[in-house]
Amino acid sequence: MPILDANTFEFTSRSPDQTKRIGIRLGNILESGDLICLKGDLGAGKTTLVQGIAYGWGTSDAVTSPTFVLVNHYHRPDSIEMNHLDAYRLNSAMEAELLDLDQLLAEGPLIIEWAERILNALPVEYLWIDMQWVGDEHRHLTFMPSGIRYRQILDTLKQSMIRSL
Repeated sequence: MPILDANTFEFTSRSPDQTKRIGIRLGNILESGDLICLKGDLGAGKTTLVQGIAYGWGTSDAVTSPTFVLVNHYHRPDSIEMNHLDAYRLNSAMEAELLDLDQLLAEGPLIIEWAERILNALPVEYLWIDMQWVGDEHRHLTFMPSGIRYRQILDTLKQSMIRSL
């Protein structure tokens, strides 16, 4: 197991509802241009987390995995768009670049599932969330920020989680 740095945060969710609540708290913090990268095997809870993020961000759109369409777009009443990319079916960073990640980020927050598949196409700053299946309802989440903005997001998220205990 790797040694985590001072900016890394680990949390074990004890239910899908708790995973969604973490997502809601994170979604409340996000702004246009923010990039959230999710890594985890099938069943790790990535889409459940994204459902919470989208709800907390302010959309009432149904959130589903964009595995076959590649990108889902969620809208808020203020016309800002959140984009949700599933990189599972992409074979290279070059394929991701064809999707114009810069444009997706310019439209609002961008969440990428299976982000490790297109790592070379990503900006250098993001919030990386590694999700692991632990048990039927338990998921282990490791949050790793890259860049000042993402350390601020993680600090705010941790504070909101601590206040709720």
